[in-house]
Amino acid sequence: MSYQFYIVDVFAEQPYTGNPLAVVVSEHVLPKDSMQKIAAEMNFSETTFVSPLPEEDGSYRVRIYTPSKEIAFAGHPILGTALVLRDYVISDKRTQIKLNLSESQIQVTFEISDDSKEVVWFLAPDMSLGAISAAEPVATALGIVSDDIDTRTPIQVVSAGTSAVIVPLCSLDALRRCILNLEKYSFMVANGFPPLIYLFTEQTYHSQNDLCVRFFFESHGVREDPATGNGAAFLGAYLLEHQYFPDSNLSLRIEQGYEVRRPSLIRVRANMLKGHREVYVGGSVVPIVNGKLL
Repeated sequence: MSYQFYIVDVFAEQPYTGNPLAVVVSEHVLPKDSMQKIAAEMNFSETTFVSPLPEEDGSYRVRIYTPSKEIAFAGHPILGTALVLRDYVISDKRTQIKLNLSESQIQVTFEISDDSKEVVWFLAPDMSLGAISAAEPVATALGIVSDDIDTRTPIQVVSAGTSAVIVPLCSLDALRRCILNLEKYSFMVANGFPPLIYLFTEQTYHSQNDLCVRFFFESHGVREDPATGNGAAFLGAYLLEHQYFPDSNLSLRIEQGYEVRRPSLIRVRANMLKGHREVYVGGSVVPIVNGKLL
């Protein structure tokens, strides 16, 4: 049996930038082992498996796999899968789609931005801020010194289905020098910190952007993501919680991927609504490949 699949670049301003995603469309739920093998074969940071048949409420079932495991939530798979559904499966220009992930339902919205680009947005699920770390063990694991870490806000875990450690840095130079050493980071893992590290700084490659970020994660060794939607959602919640910016109604342009030659642009809207954090993450999606798995 063959399955239709698509490859799209998410958070991409042009083809062959952003974060590539494979989307496999199947009416039948594939065995977990098969989905894991396909994700490993694709070898992108994530591959999704989506049913073309809507649920009773009009939503669509989606499973998300890295090359090594299934995960409950990730940002660029949500946006890329929604665009594939709308343009190649449903084939109408609706403005909203609901996706059923393994642990939550996510609403995705399509809109035209001020610069006339179509931007796909998702509303992040509830996020919780957790454990705080001292600077020294994190700096050691990243190959930098403690003085490279910005102490105005803490090194902290943020969670929503998955978890990542948010690390504020003082400069773009410090960001460029970082590389995650899993052996040196094992002390943190032993103390309950996840092997996913999201770094940010206010210094940027391009002046029109607000923040520059990098994201390292463990998957058959260390990998670096060119664009990270769930990390951007975590960052939005973190920035609100610690009042990093004076305005509590944030609209940010976040650049990522320059160190891996996949420049990316992630958009974040974050605000406090009746004491509750509301974070939206958006970006453009560029279709690249349409094919069949044999």
